[in-house]
Amino acid sequence: MIKAGIIGGSGYTGGELIRLLLNHPKAEIDFVYSTTRAGKKIAHTHQDLLGQTDLKFSDSINETVAIVFLCLGHGNSSKFLEENTFSDQTKIIDLSNDFRLQQDSVFQGKTFVYGLPELFKKEIKEANFIANPGCFATAIQLALLPLAKEGFLKNEVHINAITGSTGAGIKPSETTHFSWRNNNASWYKPFTHQHLGEIGESLSSFGNKVGKLQFLPNRGNFPRGILATAYTKFDGRLEDAQNLFQDYYQEALFTNISEEPIHLKQVVNTNNCHIHLHKHEDVLLITSVIDNLLKGASGQAIENMNLMFGLEEGLGLQLKAGVF
Repeated sequence: MIKAGIIGGSGYTGGELIRLLLNHPKAEIDFVYSTTRAGKKIAHTHQDLLGQTDLKFSDSINETVAIVFLCLGHGNSSKFLEENTFSDQTKIIDLSNDFRLQQDSVFQGKTFVYGLPELFKKEIKEANFIANPGCFATAIQLALLPLAKEGFLKNEVHINAITGSTGAGIKPSETTHFSWRNNNASWYKPFTHQHLGEIGESLSSFGNKVGKLQFLPNRGNFPRGILATAYTKFDGRLEDAQNLFQDYYQEALFTNISEEPIHLKQVVNTNNCHIHLHKHEDVLLITSVIDNLLKGASGQAIENMNLMFGLEEGLGLQLKAGVF
């Protein structure tokens, strides 16, 4: 069994990781570290785990675990690793944005591989340290990677994506408060969202020209999921684009191309990404949907763990969406 530790287990991504690891046939939780909840039962914080575990949050870490998941706020993972050490055999998956960009990927002699299996599966299998992608970044990259690979992103790309309130983390804020978010919608960080950096690096990794990405993120009045739409000029036929996407994702376990228009309920509570293509005159519209806490965070982290340890990629991720 793979002994796993979780740093920062009281938030949304930590809670999802705990649930997935409790049900993983080849892994078990060694400790869940928390500075604010040490000694308290995990099920008191993550109430969906009532009856599934008697584990308590810990105020100490086990330096020799096989893998550590860092579920800390942005900027805190590097700080934690500066203050704490693990064995040379311990693998690390970081869910923050501390190590995602190439300029930040080497830290304390550790080289963090960008953990998007649909792009870097070979590198992930050989890696000891993973920078887990962002949620918006995952949805948008999966919508655009096949076009980037074939050099079809030379023109400007317009992206509009809406995310659930859990994307802002568990700490309440003015824009996550129920009375504000309910029956409401708004945009934020227009054209400057922090995920644009990692998206741009991935799309450029094929060596082809990539046009300017115009990204408008939106807040939705629902808790989970991301629906992203992207459109750009495309001179080929719809069938050409569909074949291109089918070819690119033919071996992708969790990314599926739909012939019918897609919606969030198809993927919420799963590690899946669904993609749909639509052509209007000379414009190709790509729609992608994911669960921001699973394929956009903790589920993808487990997918990466499986690849790092030579396990089946989908082990422990056979999850069902609730469409009604």
